[in-house]
Amino acid sequence: MPLTIIRDDITKVRCDAIVNAANSSLLGGGGVDGAIHKAAGSGLLEECRGLGGCETGMAKITGAYALPCKYVIHTVGPVWHGGENGEREQLASCYRQSLALAKAHDCRSVAFPLISAGVFGYPKDQALRVAVDTISAYLLENEELSVYLVVFSPSSYLLSKKLFADVRAYIDDHYVDTHYDACAERMRRAQMAQAGIFPSPAFSQPVEADMAVHAVAPGASPSLKRMLEHLDESFSQMLLRKIDERGMTDAQCYKKANIDRKLFSKIRGDIHYRPSKPTAIAFAIALELSLPETRELLEKAGYALSPASKSDVIVEYFIRRGNYNIFEINETLFVFDQPLLGA
Repeated sequence: MPLTIIRDDITKVRCDAIVNAANSSLLGGGGVDGAIHKAAGSGLLEECRGLGGCETGMAKITGAYALPCKYVIHTVGPVWHGGENGEREQLASCYRQSLALAKAHDCRSVAFPLISAGVFGYPKDQALRVAVDTISAYLLENEELSVYLVVFSPSSYLLSKKLFADVRAYIDDHYVDTHYDACAERMRRAQMAQAGIFPSPAFSQPVEADMAVHAVAPGASPSLKRMLEHLDESFSQMLLRKIDERGMTDAQCYKKANIDRKLFSKIRGDIHYRPSKPTAIAFAIALELSLPETRELLEKAGYALSPASKSDVIVEYFIRRGNYNIFEINETLFVFDQPLLGA
């Protein structure tokens, strides 16, 4: 775990296995198939000749030759015929069969293209939905595998037209395109620090002023010392409390947040652990927190939702609508060229 959507050329992705959206002959073709065969070299074609082709929805594995991975998993997606001829199940089977082969060959990482979304004509928004749903369901039971969904361009057609239009309208209504002079901001913060007034953690990133709060000078006032001795609960403490209140297990929470188990262990083991903002938001999504609760959790990590952040506005859009599917949120963030949550 987890699932990450990336923009890249799949022939250049370094992982244990990449998946080839092949045709039934397995002897190369256009698009991703042709690019993989070209990058791998003639050895791949020679091995594929001995495989006897592949049926739609199934997968076969070969060596990777000149590619920067160990294996190539070849799967044959369905040709789109309107969606009433079993295309969705066949496409989902491509992902399940490929993931099973990756696991059988002890792969820890695998990269997929968007299968059938090219010359096979599968609508890209629907192809993406099948990919995300199938992969995320698999990862709930197989958390040791990291999966990359490689999309060459985050063009808006990956989302349904309605969702894209709704999010775009929400951004237009709520996004504040704020720009400020960085030098002036530093001077303002320096003046506040000299006066003993520090910015609220909810509106600041890690800066020298924040460090100064934690490093109490020998001559500091007793009131400041007393304040530091009675700090409110930390992000880690609030997160664990919220998990218990929701009746969730730790594993249910970090999987739903698209967070790696090792990272969660660090957060649980260190009361003062300060996660990145995307990680903090991912946990809010996993816990299905309301907007006020999300803001409260973020504040514990030193962050805030801002109308000057397009990614924050998108997250707010989903929370207001009660949609806590982190993979759908990440699809939308990807299309709008924003950082993803969790992974």
